[in-house]
Parts: sequence; structure tokens; C-alpha cells
Amino acid sequence: MKISFKSPWIRWPAWLASILIALAGIAFFFPWDLLRGPLNHYVSDLTGRRFEITRRLNVRLGWTTRVIADGIEFANPAWAHDPYLLKAEAAQFEVRLWPLLHGKLELPAVSLRKPQLSLQIEPDGKRTWALGKDTSDRSTVPEIGRLQVDNGTLHYVGHAQGADILVDFGMDARSNAALPLSYSARGVMKKQAFTAQGRTGSVLQLSSAAQQPFPVELQATAGRTALKASGSIAGLAALASVDATFDIHGQSLAELYTLLGVVLPQTPPYALRGNLRKQGGVWAVRKMQGRLGQSDLSGDMRYDRSRTIPLLTGKLQSRELDFDDLGPLIGASPTPDATAATPLAQPRRRVLPDSALDFERLKVMDADVWYAASDIRHIKALPLDRMSVHVRLANGVLQMDPMNLGVAGGQLAGKIRIDANAVPAAVSAQLQARALQLNRLFPTIELTKGSLGKLHGQVDLQGRGNSTAQVLGSASGSVALLMGEGQISRLLLAEAGLDGGKIITFLVVGDKPVLLRCAAAAFDVKNGLMSSRSLVLDTSTTVINGSGTINLADETLDIVLKPEPKDRSILSLRSPLEITGSFKVPSAGPDKTALAGRAGVALALGAINPLLALAATVETGPGEDADCAQVLAQAGATGSPGHSK
Repeated sequence: MKISFKSPWIRWPAWLASILIALAGIAFFFPWDLLRGPLNHYVSDLTGRRFEITRRLNVRLGWTTRVIADGIEFANPAWAHDPYLLKAEAAQFEVRLWPLLHGKLELPAVSLRKPQLSLQIEPDGKRTWALGKDTSDRSTVPEIGRLQVDNGTLHYVGHAQGADILVDFGMDARSNAALPLSYSARGVMKKQAFTAQGRTGSVLQLSSAAQQPFPVELQATAGRTALKASGSIAGLAALASVDATFDIHGQSLAELYTLLGVVLPQTPPYALRGNLRKQGGVWAVRKMQGRLGQSDLSGDMRYDRSRTIPLLTGKLQSRELDFDDLGPLIGASPTPDATAATPLAQPRRRVLPDSALDFERLKVMDADVWYAASDIRHIKALPLDRMSVHVRLANGVLQMDPMNLGVAGGQLAGKIRIDANAVPAAVSAQLQARALQLNRLFPTIELTKGSLGKLHGQVDLQGRGNSTAQVLGSASGSVALLMGEGQISRLLLAEAGLDGGKIITFLVVGDKPVLLRCAAAAFDVKNGLMSSRSLVLDTSTTVINGSGTINLADETLDIVLKPEPKDRSILSLRSPLEITGSFKVPSAGPDKTALAGRAGVALALGAINPLLALAATVETGPGEDADCAQVLAQAGATGSPGHSK
């Protein structure tokens, strides 16, 4: 078939091409600046605020159209603090036409020279960068892909976040600068003083669709927390993804709650480093290492903010844990520095930690964290050598279950529960001690080092309060310590019974242990008052029975021990031993009334014949063996009125 070039089917593509070329030529040479005035009026009427391109307008048409404005001023809404949303010497905008026809403003790229930006958001959702007349309508917020800026400033105000920040930024004139855009910021964040400085790439990726990451370096200080970070960010507006190394230090991890909303315990000063990654709403800290006080800390953490209630998970460990670093966790004051000059400091009169703990924070997130310490150091009064604990927090209820502590060669295991929904907080503890070695249990008491035996016990207490002292001062339940056969220092028993003859003998021939048949100390606890249910120590030479109370509310002691020897001894002024005073300053001594009676007899006999005075100190040994099975059974009973199951 013969085709004629005069056919209209052949001629129309050429016509169309000619028309498009003509339109392109018209568009290229069109005096767009003539439309500057009408465009200014149109945008001003559309947004309800003044918009003006002050000097020149040019347009490069296309499905993605480029708008070039020489001098631009765009006012803020009347309610804003600053007059301008944007004021710049020059600006270039890429605009996608198809979404614009459907009422959506997409700007794939924005370039600004010497801009002055002011962004403000109100608690009710109004924001200055919403370009419709309704500034709380998020659909009128433009989607910006890439932002390139030259020297300029940014003022950001967010009242709900307690933020008022001024940022200065500028380009490095060197063409080979790896991070050409430098910035510095100052102001307040979360109502804390805030400063920051650093460098980034020249093109900032703002939208989540523009996933190409750009490099960033940051040094920031907020309150008592300082951060250094280096890495890359993609999708700056929503922090779509982050991959950076960091170094952070501060006075307490608990202070990060104000800045990040993450509930962490009170700690001593810390310094940590690691790798920080973010994908979507999940932040992850990997290969974290550093120190809290004098303790090392390492592990991985994950914080998921995509949930209705954020969730913190992770595994942490310490090779060496300094015991003093646990103090802030339970509200105890740190051990004072012996070299520090504190002439105005008042000595603490109480022993139990009484600093208020902020249990309200337990309601803002959930947690599932494991922690283990292999070696615990610098313990003077408590032989704690290792620990592991599983911490779970859900709906305002914190549980440490299981909790396992290595104590005196044995273990103290159990669980602690804190319900922050109650006011004041409701706290319960169920703990069991197994095989604690007596000679290691009291490391500061020299006379116990030669004693042998394994101690068992249990603690079941419930209390209310916002500090350790308040919880124990209101606690009810039971406490029991039990011990079977072992051995104990003879000199310790002699001192408890004021047996001068045995003390002299031991000073000459040395201390020798005596057989311990059994021992028990059990208390019923009600409203902070511990009342003895059983208090017995039975050895081959002496039976000691006791009774009394320990007041956890006012931290006082009132215990009476009555030694009954099983052998004869001279130079003995045995009488009940009273333990009184406070936890801070306890005192122990014989019952003065009983002691005075025996001393009076000795003086009377001594007036007749000095040798007869010794007769009053001779102990004939009426003590009998205790029924250890009954003693241990009584101590282990939990049916007392003060006990709550």
C-alpha cells in the first residue's frame, strides 16, 4: 500500500511538535515578572496573610515547575510571635503541578539564600507553616523534600514542648568541605537551657519520601546533660531514620526523662557511648559502654515510641558495680567525699533512705529490662557480691521479678512490686535468704569471722510511701532468720554475758569456738513496728533468749537479751543485755538494775572477806538446751496478726 505524506495521519505529529515547541518558547521567553503582582495578591488572599515577591519572578514550566523568586517575604499569622514565616534575598521552589491541581502542595526541592525563618506551633495544633487560613489544618502543610540554605537564621517556638530556640547557619566557602553547612543554636528545650552546634551536608532531606541520608555532626548541652553525635539522618522533618555514634554524659540518667520522655532511674554522674539507630518510631542503642559513677555499664537498649504507651526493652550488665552507685536508685544520699570541704553540711540522723522517689513517672511508659552485675565492690556493712534482676513495668506497676542477690556466699532471691497507681505508692517485697555464711555476713565485726554456719530467712512486707523510709515505716508482714548447727566465738558470748573470767582466759589462751546448736530471730511487723515472736541463740555453753521491738518508723531499738550459761564461771556479772538507741547510734549494755543488785552483793561480801566477793560472781549454770526443732518451727510460723498474706 502506498502512503502519501500529504495524509493528515502523517502531518498531525509534526503539528503537535511544532505547537509544543512554540509553547515552550513562549513559556521560556514569557515575561513572568508581569505576573508578580497578581501572584502576590492571589497567594495573600488564599492564605490570609501577606505574601510578596519583592524584586523579580521567573518560572520554568514542567510537570515539576521551578519558581525563581528574587526577594521574598511571607508573613506569619497574626497570632505568631515573629512577623515573618520566611524572608529571604532569593528563593527557588520546585512545585509538582499534578498534586497542586488536587489541592496538595508538594515541593520536591527548596533553595533559600540568606533566609530568616520563624516556625511556631501552639498547644492547640496551630502552626505558622500551615499555609491555609486554618493554621490547625495539617493538610495545608506543604511537603518539602530537599532543603538547601545559605547563611540565615531560624527561630522555633513550641510552647507545648517548652521550646524557644534560635539557630544561626551558614555555608563554608571551601568547595571541598565535607560538611559545608554549619549551625549553632541556643535557647530552651523542655524548659531547660539549651545550646548546640555542629555541621551537616549542604542539602537537608526533610521528607520521609526523600530517604537519601545526609551527614551530620552535633554537640549539644541541655541542663546538666551534654551530647556529642556523628552520623547520618534521613527524613529530617520526622527523623525517619538515624544512624550515628554518640557520647553522652550528665549528672543522672533520670534527667533524660525531661528531654526524651524515657523513664530511667536516679543514678550517679554517668558517661556513655555507643551507636544510635532509628527506624520509624523505634530507637535502638547498640554496643553501649561507659560508666555510672564508679561502675561500668554495657549492653543494648530499644525504645519503641510507635506504641500507644512507649516500651523500653534491653539487656544491661556491669562487670564491676560500686555499691555506693546503688544509693540514688533507692533514694539514699551518696557517700560523701572525704576530701570535700562541707563545713555547713548537717549529719544525717536517719539511716533508712528518705529521699522522695518519683513514682509518677512509672505511668508514662512500659519496660522489660534485664540487668546483671558480676562483681559488687566497696561494701563495708553488707556482703553483697553479685546481682541480677528482671525489671518489668506495665500500666504503672513496676515488678522486679526475679531478683537474685549474692549475699555472704549464699543468695537472697525474690521479688519486689511497686504500684504507682496507688497514692501513696503501694510496695510489697517477698524475699528468701538461703545459705548465708555467718562468718561473712557481718564483715565489720571481727568476732564473727571465726564463726561458722549457714543462715536462712524470709521477708514478707507490704507498705505505702514515696521513699524507702516511708514504705518501711508503714510496713506490715513478717521477718524471720533461722540457723541450724554451726559454731560461734566463745569470746563473743562471754562479752554478751559480761563473763570476766572467760574473757581473761581467752586473752591468755586465745579464743576458741563453741558449738552453735540453733538460732532464730523472728518478728511480726505491723505499721512499721517489729515485735519479736522468737529470739533465741543456743550454744553448747549458753542459751540466750530475747524479746523486744524494732521501730522502723522512728528508727529505734528496744531489745533485751537474757543469757543463761550451761557451765560454771567466776568473775561473772551476768544480767540481761539491753540494746537500745537509734539505728544511727545504737547502744548496748547490761540491765543496770539487775547488775547493780549483783554488784551490791559482791561489795557486801567483800567487806567481810575479799575472797567472798567472788562468790557472787560464780555462775552455777542453770541454762538448759533449747528445743531447737520447736524454736525453728516457732520462728518460721507466719500466723501472727501483723502478717498479711
